[in-house]
Amino acid sequence: MNKKHIHVLATSDIHGYVMPTKFAPQTNEALGLAKVATLIKKKRLQAPMILIDNGDFIQGSPMTYYQQKYAKKEKNTMIETANALHYDALVFGNHEFNYGMEVLQQAIQQSKFPWLAANIQNEQGEVFTKPYLIKEIEGIRLAILGVTTHFVPIWEVPKHIEGIHFQDAFEATRRWTNYIRQYEKVDILIVSYHGGFERDFETGELVEEDTGENQGYRICKEIDGIDVFISGHQHREIATKLFGKSIVQSGTKGVCLASVELTIELNDQQQITSITHEPSLIYVEEETAVDATIARLTAPIYHRTEKWLDETMGTIKGDIRLENAFDARVHEHPYVEFINRIQMDVSGAPISTTSLFHDEGGGLPNEVTMRDIVTNYIYPNTLKVLRVSGYDILQALEQCASYFTIEDEQLAVSSSFKYPKAQPYNYDMWEGIEYTYNISMPVGERVTRLTRNGQPIDLQAKFDVVMNSYRATGAGHFDMFKNRPVIKDIQTDMTEIIADYFQQHPVIEATCNHNWEVIY
Repeated sequence: MNKKHIHVLATSDIHGYVMPTKFAPQTNEALGLAKVATLIKKKRLQAPMILIDNGDFIQGSPMTYYQQKYAKKEKNTMIETANALHYDALVFGNHEFNYGMEVLQQAIQQSKFPWLAANIQNEQGEVFTKPYLIKEIEGIRLAILGVTTHFVPIWEVPKHIEGIHFQDAFEATRRWTNYIRQYEKVDILIVSYHGGFERDFETGELVEEDTGENQGYRICKEIDGIDVFISGHQHREIATKLFGKSIVQSGTKGVCLASVELTIELNDQQQITSITHEPSLIYVEEETAVDATIARLTAPIYHRTEKWLDETMGTIKGDIRLENAFDARVHEHPYVEFINRIQMDVSGAPISTTSLFHDEGGGLPNEVTMRDIVTNYIYPNTLKVLRVSGYDILQALEQCASYFTIEDEQLAVSSSFKYPKAQPYNYDMWEGIEYTYNISMPVGERVTRLTRNGQPIDLQAKFDVVMNSYRATGAGHFDMFKNRPVIKDIQTDMTEIIADYFQQHPVIEATCNHNWEVIY
């Protein structure tokens, strides 16, 4: 009788963060692929291993934005780091498509590992890349099946995914799992799914609307033959077991490394008698060393990004710094009004809606740099002007008002916006209309004032509203925006729009007209 040990390591939702910084002044935070690399290399010394990235790898940081904006023809720095770390496979995340198919194809061609896509097909009905990978380690045969949430077309700019189609992730996982078990004769099957969990692990109760965006619980419950289930997309930190499967999810920006230790017992005839697996998370710390090889590979783009981020764009007269994001969602903040007014200026739309994308402080100082812009506006959104009805606006406001609840006689964030994934970006604030939320009223009946220029809005009338490209798809439970006429499509990244606005208006007056209020 003897035992073999194999480590399955996974990263997910790295979002272009390599060095240990969020590109604010602090440059040694407990995050980043360069520190995760140190953990990976230490693990390589302990046992044979498989290394998988579960998606949202090449997009999301100021560095990846800078590369695609100013150094597009150079080798993709994120892929160079992945090659250096000897990833075995990468699964498509929804954000892999944000820069368009040309950039994605270049990344795929540059990669020294396969990209897995069991549920993404081309126009001929063929798998876009390859559905799974077979690895044999010390006589043990393992399969890695890659699947991506099929909600990508709901969020993505159509031209970025032209020529490909997304099948239901659950159905594709079931079909390919059965195929692999029947024809590949593997000992261990790993599913790497860029998606999360729609239900509570202990009770099985839905924790989000059952739209199909996240199908992890259903996959684990209903599909037999899976040993290890790698998840992502929700930015959660998970290491547990569910329906006999080891499941992991490694947060975001490289805060930790997911690990599943496989133990395979064999008899004297080298036949497998048992397989066990134990999931865990290995956390990056401030003291974790930055891997020198990864730092060296990243340095050219990273240092140019840092220099670019410190370029001054303009000046603010007044104060639009933001210390408390929750308070800014309760009482209108000059920063929010500033973003809405830029959107109205560039689009010509009389009404605008925008979000605060995270729960951290921010806003803009008096001397504004690109660093200030990109660390506040963190997504690669463009803008669309939709023609919607007054009733659509009312319904959108009611959806926004559901962000709040009352706990211990105080305003708080509703659990549906906190769990299983924090969704501060799905609460919008509007300019060009006046409105009041009364949170003491039932959900769906909280808009107690809705006017434009002091007059009640005609619910049958049509209005042009500018919003980011994500919201214009109806994402975030804003179904009232789906399939509404697009009056204008501005294909310029919002951070660039903000920078251009400062070039045209080098001095900005901070204003706040308090056109909306939240009461309870």
